[in-house]
Amino acid sequence: METLLLDHEAVEANAPMADVTSAVSDAFAAYERGNAQMPAKSYIELDRYNGDFRSMPAYLDAGEWDAAGIKWVNVHPENAQKYDLPTVLGTMIYSDPTNAFPLAIMDGTALTRLRTGAAAAVATDHLAVEDATSLGIVGAGVQSYTQLEAIAAVRPIKEVVISDLDEERVERFIDRYSDEFEVTAGSVADAAACDVLSTVTPVTEPIIDRSMVSDHTHINAIGADAPGKHELGDQLLAESTLVIDDFEQTTHSGEINVPWSAGVLTDDDIHAALGEIVVGDATGRTADTGFTVFDSTGLAIQDVAAAHVVYGRAQAEENGTPVSLVDTTVR
Repeated sequence: METLLLDHEAVEANAPMADVTSAVSDAFAAYERGNAQMPAKSYIELDRYNGDFRSMPAYLDAGEWDAAGIKWVNVHPENAQKYDLPTVLGTMIYSDPTNAFPLAIMDGTALTRLRTGAAAAVATDHLAVEDATSLGIVGAGVQSYTQLEAIAAVRPIKEVVISDLDEERVERFIDRYSDEFEVTAGSVADAAACDVLSTVTPVTEPIIDRSMVSDHTHINAIGADAPGKHELGDQLLAESTLVIDDFEQTTHSGEINVPWSAGVLTDDDIHAALGEIVVGDATGRTADTGFTVFDSTGLAIQDVAAAHVVYGRAQAEENGTPVSLVDTTVR
């Protein structure tokens, strides 16, 4: 038995967005039905290095398949300046739940981008208007690419407005997608005026307020992943149909963490968890639904679901680098 090593190119090559989105939807359903185990994300704070490590283990049984794994990920804001490395690095260990054999070790950074886009696509599919043709994205970093690719797979997106303070990032994004979409640079307000909006920034002061969005807008709030981060104004959140991925994570470090801690938002302000909508226990968009918000913190079950897709396709295509990681002669 051998373990597959899959670098970022192999992960991306073996992850058709439609398949990843379907698997992530299955993961939300399994979690809601109680067919998943996902211990709380644990943190190791590294103040001397201005960074942290996070461990994200999970197991899920989706019915036709089950999967297990753990992602080891970090946030080191000074990496780019000091070490010419990304701020966030991740490694996924994907294991056979029947015997614990490590089936694959894969780039968790690429996997994170893919599953985050897929989660937004699942939410968009349930919460955005059916004829949504415009997508605004605030933040032109690496997450913006999979936001567009995933959301365009579930809605007929034609126009894209990209907003970022870094003009070079904006130009790179436009160059990448100008052949497929009508892509323009715009202000935050321009992006917020679209049918669907994804915010992927690290801000701690809200940049989107209620006046910027229409009554049919759907918002994927992606950027908040730590206490204190906050992209959407409190009034906007309070008046929205608010959907979360996981109560513990969103109240601790998701988009709602600041107003929740201040008592501005309560349980009554949360419409549902996305898993409840996926399995039909709560409603998605109806004719009476106004603007909607999906608070996405990123769940370990999503990583495991995406890894399931990547490993299965890599096996079928016979790619990746096999290594004899485990000495199977030892009993």
